[in-house]
Amino acid sequence: MRELNLPQLGARQNVREQIAQALRASLVAGEMRPGVVYSAPALAERFGVSPTPVREAMLDLVKEGLVTVVRNKGFRVTELSDRDLDDITEIRAMIEVPTVGRVAASPAGVEKLRPLAEAIVDAAERRDILAYIEADQTFHLELLALAGNAQLVEVVRELRHRSRLYGVPKLAERGELLPSAREHLSLLDVIARGDAGGAETLMRHHLRHVRGIWAGPADATGS
Repeated sequence: MRELNLPQLGARQNVREQIAQALRASLVAGEMRPGVVYSAPALAERFGVSPTPVREAMLDLVKEGLVTVVRNKGFRVTELSDRDLDDITEIRAMIEVPTVGRVAASPAGVEKLRPLAEAIVDAAERRDILAYIEADQTFHLELLALAGNAQLVEVVRELRHRSRLYGVPKLAERGELLPSAREHLSLLDVIARGDAGGAETLMRHHLRHVRGIWAGPADATGS
């Protein structure tokens, strides 16, 4: 699980939010696995804080459907079935494919995302899994935000939080994240040209990669 640098004089809410974010990243990266019970005291010791903000952070994750409470023991990571993954992919495609088409129809501001796309490539080259996932999420949410619908962005954020990219570590170990990472730059190029149809096609292809990584198959090629 990732290390967390907590502020010396941070308020409880700030610590709670930082712990929740660190746990989400570990969940998304597949470092915290379904079926395993994680206790607040054990996690608190890992983070170097008291159990209270950890419990509060875990309860935030319960509300998001990421974990469930195990009475007198802790929290268990919610398992996702193949049907769950298919449903999430279908919903994301319904939202994200036409949205990138709308962005491509009016691509003002899209170039500001290029440093984020380059950060994804850099993380893939370094085989830094958490940096890859965080840069990928920031890129996609900011891209969708260009369409001007904040509620849409929050829906996709929640769907992404519920997913698990189990295949990413294996792909990183084999050095196979780069093709997918560079796909983000290609998507920006297509959008910048105002090619709405091309942007939708590439996003649809990208989401099929996402579904493969969630399941962690040997032939997954992107995220």
